[in-house]
Amino acid sequence: MINFQIDYADGAHPDILAALMKANQIQTEGYQTDEYCQLAKQSIQKHLNALESEIYFLVGGTQTNLTFISHALRPYQAVLSASTGHVATTETGAIEATGHKIIEIISQDGKISLKQLEQTYNNYDGFHKVEPKLLYVSNPTELGTLYSKKELEALFNFCHQHEMYLYLDGARLGSALAASSNTMKLSDYAKLTDAFYIGGTKNGALFGEALVINHPSLQHQFYLSMKQKGALLAKGRSLGIQFIELFRQNLYFTIGQEANEMAQLLKEGLKTLNFSFLVETETNQLFPILPNSLIDYLHQRFNFLIWQAYDDTHSVVRFITSYVTTKQDVYELLSAIIQFKEKNALH
Repeated sequence: MINFQIDYADGAHPDILAALMKANQIQTEGYQTDEYCQLAKQSIQKHLNALESEIYFLVGGTQTNLTFISHALRPYQAVLSASTGHVATTETGAIEATGHKIIEIISQDGKISLKQLEQTYNNYDGFHKVEPKLLYVSNPTELGTLYSKKELEALFNFCHQHEMYLYLDGARLGSALAASSNTMKLSDYAKLTDAFYIGGTKNGALFGEALVINHPSLQHQFYLSMKQKGALLAKGRSLGIQFIELFRQNLYFTIGQEANEMAQLLKEGLKTLNFSFLVETETNQLFPILPNSLIDYLHQRFNFLIWQAYDDTHSVVRFITSYVTTKQDVYELLSAIIQFKEKNALH
């Protein structure tokens, strides 16, 4: 089976595995006090240009979201999220389990507009409702779409005017940074969020996310929250080593670019075959609308997700690529679609 289902199906980039093996017999201190974690933080800081930011390494995205959000909020405070947001859809109620309500904002493209944020915030009427305190966004979104620098700046300014936090999930940030229409650098994220994370798990790492906390008050005692939530890895050096490699010679950005290139190659092929898409994306996620009969046929040879029903005979699927996706993988998928169309006289 050829994988178009997830972008973390492989183990890790060979350079990362080599670095882990090279350091395997070297003994270090634990809990991110080792020299590798310090060097990794320095490497990331060079891209941030924000000396007041603090960097913390966690194992996975859900763990990072849960640990940070529960640290940032009081019991009566809530999260605002797009209805498609990861915290709202695929984290098994992790945030709600800590006692914080998620207020969902209906989104067709995965993004939240300034107007939607204003309208949702204005529904707050004091002590009768939970206080909207943290805006959760993803870049790219769960639908592969992108926030521009202008859009993120508008959201950030609104949040600060109303004493809210802006937190950005960067699980696929490597793909966002490599997108052809991208208008942001890592240093922009340090200026336009209170916290964000640099996703490693879905961008070549064996595991790991680098959480960047920019708001000084949210840095206070964060290690205690990590330890309490089981998020402070004893062998922290295994995270530091990976992020040293990811930011050595811009490997992080190269991996994102390679994943995007394969997705765009597939998108061009699908458009040539006259398929339409739920949304337009320039990242490594595609959401074409396919006949259900074709989906059943493709599932015999290819792994991918059925995202949602479209009508009685069609569904939206998600094809996702990674740095290990090859042109041959893409061409085999397109060839299988062509063969099915010819056999079944689809137009």
